[in-house]
Amino acid sequence: MATEDRGSGAVVVTGVSSGIGYAIAKLLTERGYTVFGSVRKANDADRVRAALGAKLVPLLFDVCDGAAIGSAARDVRERMAGRTLLGLVNNAGIGTSGPLLHEPIEEIRSVLDINLIGQLRVMQAFAPLLGTDSALAGPPGRIVNVSSVGGTLVGPFMGAYAASKIGLEAVSDALRTELLPYGIDVIVIAPGFFESSIGANAPRDYARYDATDFGRTFRRFAERFDGEVAKSWPAVRLADLVLTALTSSKPKAHYFVGPPGRLAIWLMSHLPRRMRGVVGARMFDALPHKGESFRRG
Repeated sequence: MATEDRGSGAVVVTGVSSGIGYAIAKLLTERGYTVFGSVRKANDADRVRAALGAKLVPLLFDVCDGAAIGSAARDVRERMAGRTLLGLVNNAGIGTSGPLLHEPIEEIRSVLDINLIGQLRVMQAFAPLLGTDSALAGPPGRIVNVSSVGGTLVGPFMGAYAASKIGLEAVSDALRTELLPYGIDVIVIAPGFFESSIGANAPRDYARYDATDFGRTFRRFAERFDGEVAKSWPAVRLADLVLTALTSSKPKAHYFVGPPGRLAIWLMSHLPRRMRGVVGARMFDALPHKGESFRRG
């Protein structure tokens, strides 16, 4: 795929302490890019900087902390010395799962705040450095938002997470048009199953749902889902695609990558909505078995 000569440049990447974010930061620094990588803890900043070298400049902020994000953006602006960023990669996020009738509202609100509102906070803070500020020199940068296959295919017990990713894709589509006058492109990458620490940030509380009608089906779903995650693609393959999105002369607006594959996603997305939900539930063993009572007792 043809790439533009966009120089070595500098990229802001959120959530680089582990998983996909770390793989993105590692690949970019190895290719000569400066990475301003966000972490939430000072010891993670020290660890990642030691592992990736001087090309990794840690930024200490949580995507839910607007003041800390603003401070980081001012720091990056000073370091950029009047030039634009090559890009912003919004990778930070958490996972959650559970039956929506019983999942605590505070947990759902937290997922939406981190995976959707938090990404928008970061985009607002760094937009001037991507080119909305005409005082800066250099070509406009790009925004790469890491979504999920869950932004297209919504399965049972993943409603809150999927809502956050569908929202991120809606925000990306709107911004892509709004930022046309500045020349700033917005690209969505929707991974399937990849090596990631996202689940570790939100471990499942099985006991919470055992006393509900969904206890058995949720446990079976989780077991099947974890089995698919165990067959995940290596995170470096997603990092390669992020680099393509940042440097390609004609990047796509939206990329699917990784299991279950683009064809399966296309086929599922073209089924009637009711059938789509049932097929997805059957795939992950998330419906009562024949002869099994759904209700307790």
